[in-house]
Amino acid sequence: MSKHITISLDAMGGDFGPSVVVPAACLFLKQHDDVSLILVGREDELRTHLESCGGSKRITIHHASEMVEMDELPSKALRSKKDSSMRVSINLVKDGTANACVSAGNTGALMATSRFVLKMLPHIDRPAIITALPTSRGHTHMLDLGANVDCSAEHLFQFAVMSSELVASVEHKKTPTVGLLNIGQEEIKGNEQVKCAHELLVKSSLNYVGYVEGDDIYKGTVDIVICDGFVGNVALKCSEGVAKMISQFLKDGFKRNLFTKLAALFALPVLNRLKATIDPGNYNGATFIGLRGIVVKSHGGADVQAFCNAIGIAREEAHLDVPSRIAHQIEIHLGREETE
Repeated sequence: MSKHITISLDAMGGDFGPSVVVPAACLFLKQHDDVSLILVGREDELRTHLESCGGSKRITIHHASEMVEMDELPSKALRSKKDSSMRVSINLVKDGTANACVSAGNTGALMATSRFVLKMLPHIDRPAIITALPTSRGHTHMLDLGANVDCSAEHLFQFAVMSSELVASVEHKKTPTVGLLNIGQEEIKGNEQVKCAHELLVKSSLNYVGYVEGDDIYKGTVDIVICDGFVGNVALKCSEGVAKMISQFLKDGFKRNLFTKLAALFALPVLNRLKATIDPGNYNGATFIGLRGIVVKSHGGADVQAFCNAIGIAREEAHLDVPSRIAHQIEIHLGREETE
């Protein structure tokens, strides 16, 4: 990774806006000397936050007069807020000023704006949201996590092609394994879209291993799990809910009496390692795959370290020029099909 990367940050997005984004930017630049950052948002407000955390010569401010609210309709944000911090951040990627964009803002608005401004890669119908999830073997990548509620078999196949190249690039795995999420591993199981996608994947040159079930996600059975956005988002939110419930059970159990509090002291090293392993903040940052540029979505409630992780994902994908790599694989797997 030798080239210098510039990343635009939607500094007004998310639940906390500049109070998280600006300190995260300063912290990230202390850890990486090959990156410059552009803070996009209200200049006076950003300058105040920047001064309070010491600033950096590799941080510049690009003024944007508007911001997209977290509950704002994507269509309204796209039509009426052309000078929002989100829109301007993406524009900087479009015009080549930045190599990637990171935002913790409204997911629907970010997806709609990214698609409108950057456009889709050739032969790709829809973008998808992909992120890494912790498993018993390390981590796996899963998509789509909510961008597309209804997907055809062809869309699922496109997701597989794109994610295979992304994971091959960032994980340095030549042929990552791909599994199609289903309600069983038998060939007769699943709806029509899943069955048709299975047939397309079997015929492809991807390292497709067949159907996987919900429990395979966290077993780490495959490197990539493919599903539509409805299923993926429900699976993700259910997982987050179970994790929070177990965490609460543990806290309540250790606080029950003096003996359990004493036991907690002895268990603390193990509990801290567990927390570090499954902490969602360590996996913060989901890529909008399928676009002609790099856009990474941070969780709206991310803290400083979690937002740093999202910037790190953008940095790595920019260094590797992931969209160009994906475009090449798309041409191999989809372009030739359309010309035949």
